Amino acid sequence: MRLFFSVGEPSGDLHGANLIRQLRLQRDDLELVGYGGPNMARAGCQLHADLTQLAVMWLTRAILNLHKFWNLVSRADRYFRHHRPDAVILIDYPGFNWWIARRAKAHGIPVFYYGTPQIWAWASWRVAKMRRLVDHVLCKLPFEPHWYAQRDCQATFVGHPYFDEVQRHPMDEPFLAEQRRDQRRLVAILPGSRTQEVKLNLPDLIQAARTVHSQAPEVRFAVAAFRPHHAEMAREMIAAARLPDNLSIDVEVQRTPELIQHSVCTMAVSGSVSLELLHHEKPTVVLYRISRFANVMQHLLRKVQYITLVNLLMFDELPPKESRNYDPRRPGAEQVLFPEYLTCEDRSADVAYHLVEWLGDEQQRLDRVAQLGELKRRVAGGGASQRGASYILQALDAVRQTQPPGPHFPVAKTPTPFSASGAVRLPVSTGVPFDPTPAS
Repeated sequence: MRLFFSVGEPSGDLHGANLIRQLRLQRDDLELVGYGGPNMARAGCQLHADLTQLAVMWLTRAILNLHKFWNLVSRADRYFRHHRPDAVILIDYPGFNWWIARRAKAHGIPVFYYGTPQIWAWASWRVAKMRRLVDHVLCKLPFEPHWYAQRDCQATFVGHPYFDEVQRHPMDEPFLAEQRRDQRRLVAILPGSRTQEVKLNLPDLIQAARTVHSQAPEVRFAVAAFRPHHAEMAREMIAAARLPDNLSIDVEVQRTPELIQHSVCTMAVSGSVSLELLHHEKPTVVLYRISRFANVMQHLLRKVQYITLVNLLMFDELPPKESRNYDPRRPGAEQVLFPEYLTCEDRSADVAYHLVEWLGDEQQRLDRVAQLGELKRRVAGGGASQRGASYILQALDAVRQTQPPGPHFPVAKTPTPFSASGAVRLPVSTGVPFDPTPAS
């Protein structure tokens, strides 16, 4: 059985690798190929290209790389024609993956979306693409299957794959021991995994560290850099900030789990790292700085109140968007687990405000830790990779039992008892019972 992957985000590379490991555990006759990253390659996927090198944000960056994306789509189309895979598996990265899904559908190949983009939050009209191009939607968040089922998509809840990665990631114990020798409390700074995120957000996070230091001078700080060149950027920004002599900010590469575990609280750029922070029960304030144009667009397009996954996981149904963003002074703001600032302005003072509160009032910090622990027990059990692999293999076995192999070239559509692509329509699920214990 041949499966083609298309994965473009660094976080999707981790999820794809864990899914591949589970697929191989459950079946030994698999050929796994496609687009992904280094983690997927190590797990056993034959990469046609490292798509994570093209992880870009915003329309302008996408346009500048359009020729590269189009070449990859054309290459995938030729592969579908001459080496027809049994299925195409997409993970996040919607702008590019919609084109991969189109080419797969043109060849009658079943499409699975594992870890779907958050179209319910930003552009719900794109659900028409999901309904037309994707046969099986494997959802990360508990409220998603019902939302998709209402819009006639075949959706099943498998859980968030990030919790699988957090549980399997080994800690660097010598590094942790070195950190423990420093008796000062640590505040971790998590500036994101994309270069644009680091450029836009880290200067404000450094300024927030300066403000915190002025009120809690015994606290130390460390930046968790995702790549070496992010570390160089961080060091240059720290030098340019001209910090006080008694304020030093360390920069560490590929030490995010260790810095999170050892910290007392953190400041982070919004992203899947919030789930790792939930796993470690770390009080966190979230910043996501965008351009003024992007800020206007998000006000027009965003459909939900929160951008942080942890805040969304608090709800069984999508919380509707209010007219204003999060404000710590509004009634009920204390119930938001991760204070969050989606902004085009300098909100470093607000970021510092929450950190100073947690650092100055130990009981308040412990109350937030307890709230995070309660949510973790409810939603962060892991096992998504195993459930996703089982679902994919079960669906493909059902196809093989009911339908002969398709041709290696596009054919005219004919009425069938299956979906538009020829894949068997399994019963639509509006969610499955979620067992918070890891799958054995």
